[in-house]
Amino acid sequence: MASSVALEDLPSVDIMTELLRRMKCSSKPDKRLILVGPPGSGKGTQSPIIKDEYCLCHLATGDMLRAAVAAKTPLGIKAKEAMSKASKGELVSDDLVVGIIDEAMKKPSCQKGFILDGFPRTVVQAEKLDEMLQKQGAKIDKVLNFAIDDAILEERITGRWIHPSSGRSYHMKFAPPKVPGVDDVTGEPLIQRKDDTAEVLKSRLEAFHRQTEPVIDYYAKKGAVAQLHAEKPPKEVTAEVQKVLS
Repeated sequence: MASSVALEDLPSVDIMTELLRRMKCSSKPDKRLILVGPPGSGKGTQSPIIKDEYCLCHLATGDMLRAAVAAKTPLGIKAKEAMSKASKGELVSDDLVVGIIDEAMKKPSCQKGFILDGFPRTVVQAEKLDEMLQKQGAKIDKVLNFAIDDAILEERITGRWIHPSSGRSYHMKFAPPKVPGVDDVTGEPLIQRKDDTAEVLKSRLEAFHRQTEPVIDYYAKKGAVAQLHAEKPPKEVTAEVQKVLS
């Protein structure tokens, strides 16, 4: 809610909705979650559901880096330098990303915990993340592993179409728009991301298996990993997630 709006000017229903949301959230247990899974495994479908159900904040490291750069925070200024180098093939350092997560966790919306998506991608990143959380007396509660066969992913991904400005996504087979090629809400054209082709998918999957499977092993040793059957329909995956987190 914008701070410039006086409370008395807000519609009662908005105030009540927010109060009810906060009351509901206050009784929820804290949860710090990592979502792991190859592209197309359904993390993007489940994370908003988990976020609302458990009152968590969603920390997507790419978005956070961009936001920190835009806000010109001290870390953002460092990140901007790093990202301009990154375009020359250097990567943003793990410490910087962990610092930005650390900063983001202090926001009120992250009071009950967070969902991390797209990080950690390597064991070194996982160790640095754990170190930072330890300093705050916290730890990762669950790593949700969206396990799925590579062949199923290909069908899923190559049928994906996106409405760029809202991020709404459709699938030609599983969730088609009412009118082919057009967003249901705005009527604007849908695009297919250049990543959503079979060739790109193959190289992304190879990278995923190589880098991220050690991360799953790392958390499995700590007993934090929950295997999900990500090939199931979204509603069934949601039910699995709720069972794991209850």
